[in-house]
Amino acid sequence: MRIEAIGQLPGTAEEDELGGLLRAAVGRLYRRFRSERPDGELGDAALAVLTRLHKHGPQTLTALSGIDRVSPASMSQTVNRLTSAGYAVRTRDAEDRRKVLLSATDSGHAVARAARAKRNAWLDERLRALSPEDRAILARAAELLEAIADS
Repeated sequence: MRIEAIGQLPGTAEEDELGGLLRAAVGRLYRRFRSERPDGELGDAALAVLTRLHKHGPQTLTALSGIDRVSPASMSQTVNRLTSAGYAVRTRDAEDRRKVLLSATDSGHAVARAARAKRNAWLDERLRALSPEDRAILARAAELLEAIADS
């Protein structure tokens, strides 16, 4: 269904259709972002964790598992790929020696920066082609989607 037709739908059908449109659009955009990444041995999950370590600093395995909503065992496999490749290291938490923190290495930071730059370049090129009004709509939509994701 085209977006212009949303306002013409009665009652809850409009809400149901909007949800479907958003899911489809976000899913397609996510898949496109996944294809816009530097070549290398890292899969999507590992690159996402590396990017998080680059952006937010050291994290525990438990925190990383919770953010991605995966089991600690699954996250451990992802972290093992990053440490084996030399993109992350494990260190003891200075304040609580029982905790192990994961941090990006210099090469991990470089990979995360390259991935972000490539994805941003792709998206920025497409956003520049839009009108100022459409970019303002997308800015507001981004705020709303963040609020939904955080709820």
